[in-house]
Amino acid sequence: MSKVILFDLDGTLLPMDTDLFVKNYIQKLGSRVSHILDPHEFTKALLAGTDAMIRNLEEEKTNEQVFTESFLSLVNLNKEEIWPTLDKFYEETFPTLNYLTEPTPVAKKVVEEAVNQGYRIVIATNPLFPKAAIYERLRWAGINELTFDIVTVYEESVYTKPHVEYYRNICHRLEVKPEDCIMVGNDKQEDMSASQIGMKTFLVHGYVIDRGEPNYPINDEGTLEQLYDKLKGKLGIFAREID
Repeated sequence: MSKVILFDLDGTLLPMDTDLFVKNYIQKLGSRVSHILDPHEFTKALLAGTDAMIRNLEEEKTNEQVFTESFLSLVNLNKEEIWPTLDKFYEETFPTLNYLTEPTPVAKKVVEEAVNQGYRIVIATNPLFPKAAIYERLRWAGINELTFDIVTVYEESVYTKPHVEYYRNICHRLEVKPEDCIMVGNDKQEDMSASQIGMKTFLVHGYVIDRGEPNYPINDEGTLEQLYDKLKGKLGIFAREID
């Protein structure tokens, strides 16, 4: 019987066009730091830092440390010269990007039903963003007041999707086996890669991301509403032992 459900956030519990969101996010962030650094140079360093996090498999460094080292190596600045502006962006400007998302009350219903059934809950969003940005998106999704066992943020995470190390690390932190977990997400590569270590998977329709290859097994799929119905009905991969 599964004990843990890992939920992706963007495009899953928080419906959105991720590419459109990221495009607007980078544009706004570049404008915010333009008095410090040329927006084009900033974007190049930002993307390089993000790529460094995605490629990194050193468990000794958090994603935040990897990003900071990469980013600062590409710009002629000290951390103290730009980080306060970045922090202020996440505090003041990032919340205004909620218009690019399509929150649904079904997200809260799904998570609450999982909690009521005794599942441990992980918000398994790709930890490429600071905690402030991820918790803001939890607020947009209407689930910020719920209690989670883990929320993967870049300050505390050491791997990213689609690496199996990301999923293994979550299992290690919760002291559970991969076979006891269900990964729910909308990305056929990043989320469904959890199947490689034995996690069951559910693909959420609506904003599916598919890069074509590689292909990973999908145990079940459907809309967020269908996910709720299957979870509530304890059907398929959500079947529970009879008391």
